[in-house]
Amino acid sequence: MSILPTTGSAASGVSRGFSIRREAAAAGAIAARDVTKLLRDPIRLVGGLIFPALFIGVLGGAFASNFESPGIDLLPFIFAGQLAQGVWQSAALGLISILEDRENDFSQEIFVAPIGRRTILAGKILGESLVAFPQAFTVMLFGIVLGIPLTLAQVFALIPALVLVAIFGASFGALIVSLLPNQRSANLLFPFVFLPQFFLAGSFNPIRDLPWYLDIASHIAPLRYAVDLIRGAYYGFPNVAVLSDPIWNVGLIAILTVVMLSIGTLLFVRSERNR
Repeated sequence: MSILPTTGSAASGVSRGFSIRREAAAAGAIAARDVTKLLRDPIRLVGGLIFPALFIGVLGGAFASNFESPGIDLLPFIFAGQLAQGVWQSAALGLISILEDRENDFSQEIFVAPIGRRTILAGKILGESLVAFPQAFTVMLFGIVLGIPLTLAQVFALIPALVLVAIFGASFGALIVSLLPNQRSANLLFPFVFLPQFFLAGSFNPIRDLPWYLDIASHIAPLRYAVDLIRGAYYGFPNVAVLSDPIWNVGLIAILTVVMLSIGTLLFVRSERNR
């Protein structure tokens, strides 16, 4: 008699372990699909690599030659801002592919598989976070070409910060996408969500002395904390170019990521169940 509970418990543990492996494998397969789609889309690949470099070279050069900020060399300042913005934006925009899959009925094909819908969203977030990294390395290489100081120690400090920023951006994208009915709505809404943040977050410009109403808007913008974290990793802390302690930014980004992922996943699963 005493053997039965033990056997059932062991069988349950084996089944649970197998389920976890299956869900992890499914998430990995969905992520790999997004990476493959990037490699097979030369226009998106080239555009994603060149656009941030042009921002640094053209806009960064124009700002550096025409504007001054006490104690800040604007070209490295914009380089760090573009590095954060590029990774965060790429990961967030990539989640629009969820709506594309829904319109093409690809998502319905996935849903008949014996995996959870949260696993599908996790795979999309992982995939788009990975897709953002070629852009980051291109920005770093272009910065070196422009003569922006970038030591090996700075690279090792930037990589984990970029991983967190990519997941943060993808979680923000998942939240926004979960509120939208189709890809057309996303294409119309996302520019209004992103463009103000480029300036409120300080991607190009110092924001330490903003007017009070813009300062409030800046603190609401999620991109602000991603940009400041990357600048903290690049410059070190304290530094006049860095607004807050990187430890504070890491904690806040982690909390915001969990909150956005929780709400986005809940809304995503509910919307798919109601289809």
